[in-house]
Amino acid sequence: MPPLSVQMFGKFCVRRNEKKVNGLDAGKLQELLSYLLVFRDSPHAREGVAALLWGDSSTTQSKKYLRQALWQIQSALDSREHGKHDRIFHVEPNWISVDKSADVWVDVTVFEQAFARAREVPGRHLDTLMAQGLEDAVRLYQADFLAGWYQDWCVCERERLQTNYLIMLDKLMSYCEVRQKYETGLTYGLTVLRYDRARESTHRRLMRLHYLAGDRTGALRQYEHCATALREELGVKPSRQTVALYEQMRLDEFSTVSPAPDSQRRGDPNVLPRVINHLKRMRRSLKEIHGQVQEDIKAVDAALDDWR
Repeated sequence: MPPLSVQMFGKFCVRRNEKKVNGLDAGKLQELLSYLLVFRDSPHAREGVAALLWGDSSTTQSKKYLRQALWQIQSALDSREHGKHDRIFHVEPNWISVDKSADVWVDVTVFEQAFARAREVPGRHLDTLMAQGLEDAVRLYQADFLAGWYQDWCVCERERLQTNYLIMLDKLMSYCEVRQKYETGLTYGLTVLRYDRARESTHRRLMRLHYLAGDRTGALRQYEHCATALREELGVKPSRQTVALYEQMRLDEFSTVSPAPDSQRRGDPNVLPRVINHLKRMRRSLKEIHGQVQEDIKAVDAALDDWR
């Protein structure tokens, strides 16, 4: 990790070699640095940044505040080691950006990179490296982005990052189910519900994880939690899909065979025989059910004949 690190999940903090950097306590300094680091992929018009942060002041005054803030931030972050200055910003007469050569670690940047690598990849298809990246990223999410800040740009970013966080947790739940890491998957699911109590898809995944872990009672109770949350939060009942899953588990007819990950299907020659044996057992069960139905039909026909 680079010597300079910036934490924006939860309470804002800048550290150099694990020690807090002093001189950045002012809210506007923190906001300016955060804004430029979050949107570091492109330069920003100085006048636009000044208006965003000091919109209540005149253009001349807001640009003056911006110059002062940039100088204060650079002074606080400049370690001056070995006679060199650590340049954070690239400043032009009308533009400002984070210097591309700046050696700085940002938790939000690492989080977004992990999300980008797993984008559009279903959780059950994650490889080990991709899943590890998501696990590391969700650990960075100690709290919401810049908790306690309510500037418009900050609120929008907070909502976007929280959405991505929940998507990551969803993917990890599916990943854990396929790899039979049921307890870890349950932990991820309960975290999701802390943010969105009525997220029905998460309740279904939790039901599956409980059941696959051998806790049918927990699965049935999870359904009740789901029904209560949907009723209280949205005034609706569980979907047909959720009800059907509940009925399968209530009757103890839910299949406990989870799809194996691609790597296991390729590398484990015993997977196919296990699946075939499972299908054979299902076929025998169906034959028994069919035989019982035929006997019941004959008994009913005989009863009708006697009644006639």
